[in-house]
Amino acid sequence: MNFFNKLLLIAAFLPFAVIAQKKDSPKPNWFNLDLQNDGVFGVSTEKAYSELLKGKKSVPVIVAVIDGGVQSDHEDLKRVMYVNPKEIASNNKDDDKNGFADDVHGWNFLGSSKASVRYDNLEVLRMIRKYEDQYAAVVNSTPLTKEERAEFNLYKRMVTDYMGKLEMARFGYENYSKLDKYLNTILERIGKKKPDLKDFDNYKAQNEQESKALKIIKSELRKESDFDKVKEDIEEALKYYSSEINYHLNVNYDPRDSIGDIYTNGKEHHYGNDDVTGPDAEHGTHVAGIIGADRTNTIGIKGVADNVRIMSVRAVPDGDERDKDVANAIIYAVDNGAKVINMSFGKSYSWDKKLVDSAVRYAASKDVLLVHAAGNEGVNTDVTNNFPNPFYADDKDPNFWNAPKPLRIPLPQQSGNQMPMGQRSLPPMKIETDTIQYSFPKAANWIEVGASGWKNDGSLVASFSNYGKRTVDIFAPGVKINSTIPKSKYKENDGTSMASPVVAGVAALIRSYFPSLSAVQVKDILMKSVAKVEQKVKVEDERTSKRVNFTEVCVSGGIVNAYNAVALAEKLEHK
Repeated sequence: MNFFNKLLLIAAFLPFAVIAQKKDSPKPNWFNLDLQNDGVFGVSTEKAYSELLKGKKSVPVIVAVIDGGVQSDHEDLKRVMYVNPKEIASNNKDDDKNGFADDVHGWNFLGSSKASVRYDNLEVLRMIRKYEDQYAAVVNSTPLTKEERAEFNLYKRMVTDYMGKLEMARFGYENYSKLDKYLNTILERIGKKKPDLKDFDNYKAQNEQESKALKIIKSELRKESDFDKVKEDIEEALKYYSSEINYHLNVNYDPRDSIGDIYTNGKEHHYGNDDVTGPDAEHGTHVAGIIGADRTNTIGIKGVADNVRIMSVRAVPDGDERDKDVANAIIYAVDNGAKVINMSFGKSYSWDKKLVDSAVRYAASKDVLLVHAAGNEGVNTDVTNNFPNPFYADDKDPNFWNAPKPLRIPLPQQSGNQMPMGQRSLPPMKIETDTIQYSFPKAANWIEVGASGWKNDGSLVASFSNYGKRTVDIFAPGVKINSTIPKSKYKENDGTSMASPVVAGVAALIRSYFPSLSAVQVKDILMKSVAKVEQKVKVEDERTSKRVNFTEVCVSGGIVNAYNAVALAEKLEHK
């Protein structure tokens, strides 16, 4: 997660320069709008419904949201939530005999009969715990086997990574605490609960610290005039770094015992509880609304798909998700009827990649499409790990995937958007290191999604979005996306977490109106029907900016487009 990195830099109470940016916002519902008709680079959902789908019949499609939880009774979601027809709520019985009692709206793999887990560590800390007994006392001169040497080197890299993250978290918390403290002092002296930019311009700083805080606040207010939103951003950043220190990177914190499973047993499937909302459902509720918020009412927002049932599968804590929970969440969703699964989560290390791979293969065998967010680090995932991913590890070196490495990844002879309809597998991805070449097959039922903005110019790729010529399939709107949050409220969020459900929504729309199409066919349609991007776009590459063709940031070379996808699906249907 790097949403606060920019603010972190300007929030540091050190000499700095503030570069003011003019406030800029897109039209409401922009992600569903059309570039030609509306002037924003949305996915043409409204155009598809009004021109191509009017009067057409559709079937309901279950879309699983594997996330931190969904508020099932939200005013804009309650009509579209999945309901298990064979399960009787709150009777503590497994009425449908699927191994999960009272799973009316889905399941929670982050809990037990006693409670639900909110926080967890980052995977890098869990991996360090995995290896520390064996390697903490080892030095470079210690005799080791080849396999042990690889594990030892991995352990050292992870410790370095962990210490860097901890230092950054402490730095962030210290500076945001100072910013919050001096801002509150300034607010008391101004005497207004909701001051504007003019109030801060008229305020005379009492000391150097207040002067620095003023510069930051005024800079942010020039971009976002609503002070409440600026204050909320600061509070969220403070909360984030606090969670990093107290939970994500805390060596003394491990909540797994409260779940009661045997964590090392990857074949264990039946644990958890029926609490699909959980203690913090903001992220998952936001994702669910993008996919399918009720389009038949006059309140709130409009989701992309108009005939979906949202299944909430809770497997993502505040921290890094665990591979066992992710694998079980995929299997649960598949077994209970999901045809599209959205996965707006990711991490830099993987405890048991092969376990997740087996679940991905299972989803492929059951004709289920997986849609995954590419991540928010602003890096090229052709050369940087992001898990989970569609490349099967098979029986290769288990440490390979976790090792930071400069990769050279040749383009396969056929890329995803060139596949013939119905093809069930993709050519292997070849990955070369300095010593060994690996070849990994790729899941054909997987779509990796980057985030785009609303302007059709060089800023189209969101500054935070990961990208990859070979590892990211497609882009979708992921900036200032207004959607549902708990307590029947609404909020704008940024992230590839928002872009992924846009694609999942379009995929569900196609599966709803054209149910004979397979998951692989739907992916092929989405890839071939993108709105192509003609101009060059700006991306970050090793901390320097460069402008590249859109074909350099994703396989398809464009933004997902519902109108084009429906038109292509209709052609295929009539063949």
